[in-house]
Amino acid sequence: MKLSNRIILLLIFLIIFDGVVWAEIIFNKPNKNPELYFLNVGQGDSELVVLPGNIKVLIDGGPDNKVLGELSSIFPPFDRYVDLIILSHPQLDHFGGLIEILKRYGVGALIWSGIENNTASFKEFKKTVENNNVPEIILAENDRIKYQGNDFEILFPPKNLPPTKKLNDVALVIKFTSENKSALFAADIGKNIEKALIKKYDLKSDILKISHHGSKNSSAEEFLRNVSPKISVIEVGKNSYGHPTKEVLAKLSDIGSKIFRTDRNGTIKLTFNDNEINIFSRK
Repeated sequence: MKLSNRIILLLIFLIIFDGVVWAEIIFNKPNKNPELYFLNVGQGDSELVVLPGNIKVLIDGGPDNKVLGELSSIFPPFDRYVDLIILSHPQLDHFGGLIEILKRYGVGALIWSGIENNTASFKEFKKTVENNNVPEIILAENDRIKYQGNDFEILFPPKNLPPTKKLNDVALVIKFTSENKSALFAADIGKNIEKALIKKYDLKSDILKISHHGSKNSSAEEFLRNVSPKISVIEVGKNSYGHPTKEVLAKLSDIGSKIFRTDRNGTIKLTFNDNEINIFSRK
């Protein structure tokens, strides 16, 4: 007995619909503990923190559209929303990929320092924020973002900094804490800012996002020993700067930190599970 075209189309629709339902069940399984992703976006920075309840915080977006593919590999197909975007500082290798994110995803709010850059690309970024009606929140030292038992503490920069061309030295430095685990996101700060932070804070953290892709101008020995990270992540791609430098890699080895690099390990995923940190990588 032959099936009519109408019945065949109905069966095809039901099969597709059933697949969609199962995809939603599989991919949208709620996470009970924080998940940290250090995204492989080339020579740039982009980190994603997924909190319990699928609350998504994206810190920076890398230099270009590579971040779109990274998020597509993490989010389920129909999840097109980011709760918070945090911009550490207005340099292209940190905000470039956020332009397309803002166009293609719903975004709850943009967190940044309010320190601008006069480049055409940053003006495009700001215009995209405005065109998509994304609320902007200016944060500085001592401000916090809290959700349940999770805390993003802004350690730097202080409020009302005078204008400067040294944008690396006014980047947001963030310490993320979840119960008894912590991660320090050091953006692109140099040794002078590291020294200032040592004097003011307990920097000890389980995880350190290495500053400025492993530049020789960052990651002073004293700073690394104060942070004393079990895990260090260097976000880096093909470059002409010599990042990460042999000096920084040697210092990390000296303190016994386990080193991961996005240019070699791909995207790194860390999950907090009671007293353990589980590590996954995908090239």
